[in-house]
Amino acid sequence: MNKYQYILFLLGAILFLSCSASHTDTTLVAVTILPQQEFVEQIAGEFPIEIMVMIPPGASPATYELSPDQMRRISKARAYFKLGSGLPFENVWLEKIESLSPDMKVFDCSEGIEMISGTEHHHEGQEHHGQDPHIWCSPLNAKIMVDNITRGLIAVDPEHIKVYEKNAPIYKNKLDQLDLEIKNKLAIVSKRDFIIFHPSWSYYARDYGLNQVAMEVEGKEPHAHDLKKLIEISHEKNIKTIFASPQFNTESAEMIAFEIGGTVEYINPLAKSYISNLELVTGKLFKALR
Repeated sequence: MNKYQYILFLLGAILFLSCSASHTDTTLVAVTILPQQEFVEQIAGEFPIEIMVMIPPGASPATYELSPDQMRRISKARAYFKLGSGLPFENVWLEKIESLSPDMKVFDCSEGIEMISGTEHHHEGQEHHGQDPHIWCSPLNAKIMVDNITRGLIAVDPEHIKVYEKNAPIYKNKLDQLDLEIKNKLAIVSKRDFIIFHPSWSYYARDYGLNQVAMEVEGKEPHAHDLKKLIEISHEKNIKTIFASPQFNTESAEMIAFEIGGTVEYINPLAKSYISNLELVTGKLFKALR
């Protein structure tokens, strides 16, 4: 090997080791749902963070179970950003997740959020006692979640504090713009009630002066008399659109829509593209309520 070849060999070795170290040093963090992945990505910007989402696209937070591969990977995570709001998945799996990675730091995205809890009114005057876990469906709550995630990222990766502190306010400003856009759009609708199968949008409804009427109560399918009452409500309030989530059975929603001569519209609380998804949801609600 001549001197020139030796220099090229050394340069190649240095480049290889540099790339390997860079890959190894990538921060792995875990989140429960896709919208949280969006929040982490926006805070990190171009800085490479590996994000593990526990509930994959299309899966139900009420029934999803961790895969062996997820159990293996989570042991390497430096941080877990839990929703902390009582999502069934976390109620079942969080303790197991923490035991798989005892050195992993867990941060609560719900810290500082005013929960919808106590008594909620559903169809037929039923009352549901508990806490609504769907905190992320409100842009105002999302801003608080972004703050909590930012603090967590800084705690496990203080070296890049300037990156996180620069990007978080930029994204929060976008959430402010989204909030204003939704307020302006829904301020002029003539109806305020909407019927949905799974009650994912309580925080959204609270923030924008709407009334969510849930078909499903405490995870249970509506009975025949419940469906009859919902059909009566639909006629009384001139409701022609029944909303449903793609993660849940939609047969009951389709049945009511058929009986009232209406349609079923799908709005996804778990879509990753947070801002564009809430713009889409708002557009569908506006069309149904105007």
